[in-house]
This record gives sequence, structure tokens and C-alpha cells, in this order.
Amino acid sequence: MALDVKEAGSAVASTKRTLDRHRRIHARRLAVTDTIVVIVAVFGAHFLRFGLNDGQLAVGDQVLDFEIGYFITSSLFVIGWLFSLQLFGTRDTAVLDGGASEYRRLVDATMRVFGVLAILALVLQIQFGRVYLLIALPGGLLILIVTRWAWRRWLRRQRQAGRFLQRAIVIGDREKATHIADKIIREPQSGIRIIGAVTTHGGQEPILEEVPVLGDFSDVLEIIDSHNVDSVILSTSDAITPRRTRKFGWALDQKRIDLIVAPALTDIAGPRIHTRPVAGLPLIHVEYPRFEGRQRVAKRTFDIIGSLGLIALFSPVMIIVALAVKLTSRGPVFYAQERIGLHGKPFRMFKFRSMVVGADDQLKSLLDQQGTSDQPLFKVNDDPRITRVGRFIRRYSLDELPQFFNALIGTMSLVGPRPQREAEVALYDDDAHRRLFMKPGITGLWQVSGRSDLSWDDAIRLDLYYVENWSVTTDVVVVARTLGAIIKPSGAH
Repeated sequence: MALDVKEAGSAVASTKRTLDRHRRIHARRLAVTDTIVVIVAVFGAHFLRFGLNDGQLAVGDQVLDFEIGYFITSSLFVIGWLFSLQLFGTRDTAVLDGGASEYRRLVDATMRVFGVLAILALVLQIQFGRVYLLIALPGGLLILIVTRWAWRRWLRRQRQAGRFLQRAIVIGDREKATHIADKIIREPQSGIRIIGAVTTHGGQEPILEEVPVLGDFSDVLEIIDSHNVDSVILSTSDAITPRRTRKFGWALDQKRIDLIVAPALTDIAGPRIHTRPVAGLPLIHVEYPRFEGRQRVAKRTFDIIGSLGLIALFSPVMIIVALAVKLTSRGPVFYAQERIGLHGKPFRMFKFRSMVVGADDQLKSLLDQQGTSDQPLFKVNDDPRITRVGRFIRRYSLDELPQFFNALIGTMSLVGPRPQREAEVALYDDDAHRRLFMKPGITGLWQVSGRSDLSWDDAIRLDLYYVENWSVTTDVVVVARTLGAIIKPSGAH
């Protein structure tokens, strides 16, 4: 491949210009929203503290002693806050495509403003009104996060409708290119549309049904020009040497094409990845997941406090469900089933009974009838064992409310991998056994991502991702998303 930089100065594709324009427009939208939020937060605090009167702020001691109106102070506060949001890159394209980096930068920029105010107050002996600051900073930060979340939801809907997408090709060995393309296609909100692949040896057979092979690496620049590519995703390949990669990057720079290097790492959350340049090499350090000491105490504390609060909150609902189960079908109110928990130890999981008595004895014959007795995730479509009340409480996950007591006594967590039967665990491969490193959860990524509509591979993938990347923040987000899944249920059988 002749990677002559002089030949790389072809005209920028119209789609690239359009995408860049959309990015600039979106950044301006965020700037306008941020400005409105900061002004409302600061001058709202001013109004709540001083009303329509302009309070006076005392500055200095015996040497430097004067007063300044809070209106001027608030104006300077607004300017400084907006400058900090710009300085810390809260509207950079790299952090607007998902993940928590955008929110972390918002918090960091706001905390820096608070730090500067604290230093000024100490050095100049400024007597800031505490109520004024306690309203402006936390209130403004909260509204900033909410508005950014709303914009992110809007951008996701636009991308799902086919707008604001980067047209990208994947380059590398066939197997690695297939893996990367499959992962990106699974996440439509990423903003990347894979239009094809360039493999090291070419070929006619597509790497995926919707991803054709466009050629081999020797023709990559011509392929980029002819397909109006915005981004190139480069995976590792023995045929693509470091020198060729560097010259390829220069050519893409001339064309204003984004170069994305995809290492052979998947299902690893951002906080576990650290990039450090060493001798010109971008070395990626990956932290191993740790669930011990403070992490274990934090999760157990979250489970105890959360389960006690949820038991108190849902106790009236549990009483009503118990009465409905008892009065409409023969048998006990509660149902305890043996499931496999932490490190493969069995435990009894509590539920409201939603099936007829003796339902477990009928499971094997029903699975045989639908031809799924040898598959994991033992589920029966249009299950005849479910009672009329049981169908309702399962649809809205009300049958699982007694599991709050499992979380309270420590056999389960509020959030964790899906609790499964011994026969299902017996079908695990070596990778799937890693999900037993944590207690099973009442809810989890599997619950907020489709529940019984998920395939076995997808369910295991989500559980393994959770085990590898657990954090208290993840648990809080999953619990919040679970409430949405209950209100708008899907995949419950």
C-alpha cells in the first residue's frame, strides 16, 4: 500500500463535514443550557437569600477593608463557573458519547469553583453567605447533571433514528474485526455505524450479515474515499506493522478522519483502564476486579439499609399480594426454591407463590414438549402452571418482593447476577462460573436489559460484566432502572 501523505489530501467527505457541524451545534446547545442553568442557580440563590435587595459582602480586615454588592459577586460567580466548565472540557466530543466522564468533569469543574471560593475567602477574609453558597453550588450542579442527562437521552434517540452517526470501517484480522464490529453493533447508542470491514487479506464473505468486507489493507485509502468514512477503527494485526500504522495515521490526519485504536479488551469499565505513555508506546494498564475489605463492607451496608427501607416501603403491597395469593388458589402463600449462590453454595430463595402446587414436578415434561430441556435458562413459554394472580404479580415483579428478606439476611444482594438453579449451573462453561464470585441479586443488569427475552449468552455476558466492574454507583443506577422496568415491564414470564 502506497501511504504517500501527499496523496492523502483528498477533499473531505460531505458526511464528515455534516457530522462535524452537528457536533459543533450540539456543543453550542450545551453551552447555552449550561449558561442558563448557572445563571438560574446563582441568581436564584441570590434571590432566596436576599430577595430583591442587593446584600453587601464584606471583604478584608484592617488593611484591606471594603464591601461589594452581591449582585456583582453573583455576576463574577457566574463567569467563573462557566469558565471552569469550559476549561475542564465538559463539552468535549470525546466525553459526550456516553459513559460517566461527562458527569465527572461537571462535578470536577464545579468543585474547583468551590475550592477557589474557599481559598479567596481564607486569603481575603471574605464573609460569603453560607446559605447563598449551599443553594447555588449543589443546586446548580444537580440541575447541570439533569440537563446533561436529558440532552444525552435526546442524542440517543437521534442516533437510534439514524442521525448524528459516524460512518466507520473496521480494519484488522478477520476474527478481531468481527468481534469489534459485533460489540459496536450491539450498542446502537454509541453513535458509530459500521459500514464495512477491511481485513488484512480481503475476501468476499462478509464478517457479519450486515458488515461486508470492502477489500484488503492495500486499498484502504481508496476505500475510505469511496465510502465517505468518518472514522477508522483499527484492531491489532500482525500484517499491519507499527511503521505502517504511523504512516496510516498521518494519511487519516490529512483527510480529517478519526482514528480509533481498539485493543483486544472487552467488557471492561472505564475506571479499570489507565493509559500511560512509555517510550512512545501507549501502554494500557487494566486493574483486576477486587471485592474485599471496604468494597465488601460497602455492598453489605447498601444491601442492609436498602432492604430495610424497601421492606418498610412495600409492606402494604406485600400484605395485599399475600392475601390475593391465599384467597385465589390452593396452597401456601410463599414459595421457597433452592438456588445457587455465592461460590456455588445453595440457598433458599423466597417468592410469593405464582404457580399451582407441584409446579416443579411438571417442569421437565413441559421443557421436553417445547424441545428446550437441554438448554440453560429453564423457562416455559405460555406456562400453564401460572395462576391468574400469579401472571399479574410476575408481570410487575411483585412475586419477588419477599427476596428483600434474602438480601437482609445476606443470602442475596439487592443487585447482582441472576440467581439460577443447580441444573442451570451444571451447564456453565469455565467462563460462566466466574459469575458465582458475587451473591446473586434481586435485580441486575439482566433484569433491566430484557429479562427472560435475553438469550443465554447475553444473560451470562451481562452478569460477567457486572462481576468484573461492580461499584456502588452501578448498584444505584441498576436499582433506579429497575423501577422503570417495573413501571414499563418487558420480558417477564
